[in-house]
Amino acid sequence: MAKPAIHFFTEEISYSLKKKTLLKTWIKSVIEAEGYQLQELNFILCSDEYLLRINQDYLNHDTYTDVITFDNSEELKTIVGDIFISVDRIKENAGTLKVPPFEELCRVMIHGTLHLLGYLDKGKAAKTLMTSKEDQYLESAKTMALFGAL
Repeated sequence: MAKPAIHFFTEEISYSLKKKTLLKTWIKSVIEAEGYQLQELNFILCSDEYLLRINQDYLNHDTYTDVITFDNSEELKTIVGDIFISVDRIKENAGTLKVPPFEELCRVMIHGTLHLLGYLDKGKAAKTLMTSKEDQYLESAKTMALFGAL
């Protein structure tokens, strides 16, 4: 079996992701804490328009969104997936929520990862659990010095 890997790519944007090694360690620790094994996970940071086309082509939704997750796993409790994230949307949401853009990016990265771990965000109870897990793992990121105090 190939070595577990997390990769970062960009599409239609110029974006320099900081703290890649720490991000990989953090995301892998979340996957393992949930009892899953990482095989391969790709984060594709892209423009609003790029993600809109994916939303239209694959999900038949004609709306902008911050994240779309594709689960490519073939075995139970393994992670193989692609997580597309709109950097445009992250920056806008960070301004609206009054949080640093990198913190919002981390929240969306972990949100997409949680989808691969089986968490849903449709319905009040599921959304509450998802948000609780996001908060829990963002807190763990602080102990890794991924970003400053929230």
